[in-house]
Amino acid sequence: MKRNDGKTGRRFDRLRTWVFRAAFLLPALLVYAVVLLIPILDSMRLSLYSGGGLVPTDFVGLANYVKIFTEESFSAHVWGAFRNNIVFFLIVTLIQNALGFFLALAVTRAVRGAAFFRKISFLPTTLSVLVVGFLFRQMLNPIWGLLGNYPWLGNEATALPALAVAVSWQFIGESILLYAIGIDGIPSEHLEAARIDGADWMQETRHIVLPALMPIVGMVTLLIFVGDFTQFDIVYSMTTTMANPRYTTDLFGSLFYRAAFSTPVRGGWGMGMGAAVSTIMVFVVSLGVAVWYYLFKGSRRGEV
Repeated sequence: MKRNDGKTGRRFDRLRTWVFRAAFLLPALLVYAVVLLIPILDSMRLSLYSGGGLVPTDFVGLANYVKIFTEESFSAHVWGAFRNNIVFFLIVTLIQNALGFFLALAVTRAVRGAAFFRKISFLPTTLSVLVVGFLFRQMLNPIWGLLGNYPWLGNEATALPALAVAVSWQFIGESILLYAIGIDGIPSEHLEAARIDGADWMQETRHIVLPALMPIVGMVTLLIFVGDFTQFDIVYSMTTTMANPRYTTDLFGSLFYRAAFSTPVRGGWGMGMGAAVSTIMVFVVSLGVAVWYYLFKGSRRGEV
């Protein structure tokens, strides 16, 4: 009887723990469903319809997707936005990972002013993307800008990198913060042992610090990937929804907005086609997150 009472007590404890956790998770899941999941599912539903107005009513099945991938007038813009997103992502990833890592090394050293810089480095992240875009647009203006009379946003070769630099500047504080936390978490005994063995600063960074921060490299890269493939504000504020010059700064976010909400004269395709673009964007982001999860899981096991 006592043995059964013990089993019943353990089951009750597990049930109580599950209920306790569910009570905290349920509100977050409800917010997630209302704010994110339901709009995504509704957008997928709209992508199966065609017609004018904000709510298309003519069911066409997968015809919108067929148009996007088979008709040149649509596919050229989609593949162009995808290519631009890849380039944009690579530039931002390189800047935020490399610069964020070395700045984090600097702010974690016992040097004068490191603590102050560590605090102010996060300030740009608190600004609106529209504000950052406006500031960089003024700085890059060929007439009164701070960087001379070169048309940075008017040249097809420099417009997209200029947007990537603006985004990197705004969010570099996140990278510095994450890398600094990781560096602070490295056991001091490991660093002291390396110094005793005669390792210099570069060897210490290469063989101890960098390997320990690889999970954070993956985390920073994931945040950049999700943010860049859903980016719209920086294009809107620096090169307008037309993604000037000649769509060379067009990203999935700006393409979706223009396709869904603009008039045909300004590149609009209709709400159904715009919803199809957003569904493709969600698929690309989800696929990227799944690949990242697989690689990160493998790295934790020492497989990658």
